[in-house]
Amino acid sequence: MTTSSVFDSPADPGRNVLCVGAAVLDTLFRVRALPTGQGKILPYDMLQIAEGMASSAAFAVARLGGHASLWGAVGDDATGERIIADLGKSGIDTGGMVRVAGARSAVSTILVDDQGERLIVPFYDAALHETVKPVTKQDLSAFDAVLVDVRWPKLALRTLSAAGEAGKPAILDGDVAGDGVIEMLAPPASHIVFSQPAAERLTGTAEPAKAVGLLKRKFEHAFISVTSGENGSFWFDDQTGEIAHLAAPKVRAVDTLAAGDIFHGAFALAIAEGMPIAETMRLSSMAAALKCQVFGGRIGAPGRAEVCDALRGWDALVTTMRGR
Repeated sequence: MTTSSVFDSPADPGRNVLCVGAAVLDTLFRVRALPTGQGKILPYDMLQIAEGMASSAAFAVARLGGHASLWGAVGDDATGERIIADLGKSGIDTGGMVRVAGARSAVSTILVDDQGERLIVPFYDAALHETVKPVTKQDLSAFDAVLVDVRWPKLALRTLSAAGEAGKPAILDGDVAGDGVIEMLAPPASHIVFSQPAAERLTGTAEPAKAVGLLKRKFEHAFISVTSGENGSFWFDDQTGEIAHLAAPKVRAVDTLAAGDIFHGAFALAIAEGMPIAETMRLSSMAAALKCQVFGGRIGAPGRAEVCDALRGWDALVTTMRGR
């Protein structure tokens, strides 16, 4: 059975995924090429949108037919109001968002070039994440899976721990983080999907397959994967004890911003729906690839039907190539 046939119809009822972490107002500028030195660069397109790792992942969940909730923090300013309103209009339950008195909401400026690569300058006010609410397994009773990023480590740790106590999938977006953050968050996580830069930083190797093996030995209790952009995704197959690899779908990249977040959101929803790991990775890879074809960060997150159609086309292409 292929991913598309497994994923054609949303689970009934749609699964609930809680995403915890970043909520940022991004200003995106589209430029011909990224700057290499000082001076002025003139963009030919721009967009302002609320996103961030957890926020974009939540949007992916909603686009793919799940119910997405977001726990994050904004300041008590106009930017914070805009972030919450923007995400709410996008189908995300923002009832768990926190407004922090006296703090400034997170913002970033992002340049995206014609090859789809980007340069990001983010600002996070440390005051946003100083206070952390308690999280119990009862607080997570309505959710089928939780996904946390590394931007609010203390809340992420409490959420992952409570998810484990509740017997829920506890998924960690293992992106580049401050010293010791991954090591703190990994123990209660059931699944860890690392970005290639984060994996390289933790293992000292630029080879994703080798990094998977090293990370599995370090965090042997969890499912371990490393995503590596156009090089595809790698993971440790706990059934065979071997490292698996999935090539990335071939697309013309227009904007890679939020592609990893879309991967994580699709991954979390598929895990919540009980999909096998191999099919989960195919679905997540395709969702991320389709996103890369659209400028605008998370706006490019595909819907369920679009992903299923693309997977069927991918299967047909693979079958044709094997028959040659």
